[in-house]
Amino acid sequence: MSEPAIVAEGLTRRFGDFVAVDALTFEVARGEVFGFLGANGAGKTTAIRMLTGLLAPSAGHATVAGHDVGRDPEGVRRRIGYMSQRFSLYEDLTVRENVELYGGIYGLSDAEIRDRGGALLESLGLTPWARTLVGAIPLGRKQKLAFSVALIHRPAIVFLDEPTGGVDPITRRQFWEMIYETAARGTTVFVTTHYMDEAEYCDRISIMVDGRMAALGTPAELKRAHGVASVDDVFVRLARAG
Repeated sequence: MSEPAIVAEGLTRRFGDFVAVDALTFEVARGEVFGFLGANGAGKTTAIRMLTGLLAPSAGHATVAGHDVGRDPEGVRRRIGYMSQRFSLYEDLTVRENVELYGGIYGLSDAEIRDRGGALLESLGLTPWARTLVGAIPLGRKQKLAFSVALIHRPAIVFLDEPTGGVDPITRRQFWEMIYETAARGTTVFVTTHYMDEAEYCDRISIMVDGRMAALGTPAELKRAHGVASVDDVFVRLARAG
């Protein structure tokens, strides 16, 4: 059995007397689609910043793709991809320029950027848009491009921070098909979303409440444990209890 892609043990972050993330302990398997849920202020963003090597833990530890987030954050960043809803692409650069820029940031050679970038644009149907400024392309295409760029260096794990915010339902479904294809190739997908129906698409989900992991399991397990019909009902029940 392969080693987990992510292992967290007692992962904690304090800001003065405030505990933003309180002793998270969990594992994520290689190739798993793992949903990370929680209301605003629940600690999701702080936890992700630690897991991506951007913020040192106050206590506990975690490994991501075999690298310790506290001792080797640079090693973590080399093995992951990241897509943020708020900022993933430079809108004043063309589609091709964005691909080339991120390929360079991720350490690809010119030949790799050319070959992988060309294949990426072809697969997304963006070849005719290659010279178009990203700010001028439709949001759905932009989101798919941002996801693909986060994968251009073939990371072990990709972190997606509310990747389908603002897109239409058809594009959301197409985006999730891309997520499944990525996981099927062995890449672990760690995704946050505020769409509870999307949580149903994940292999397992966790629900953060007040800095703690209040629930962890498959959507079916959590619905059965709480005697409810949807993940949204689980989320509401846990949030009210917290």
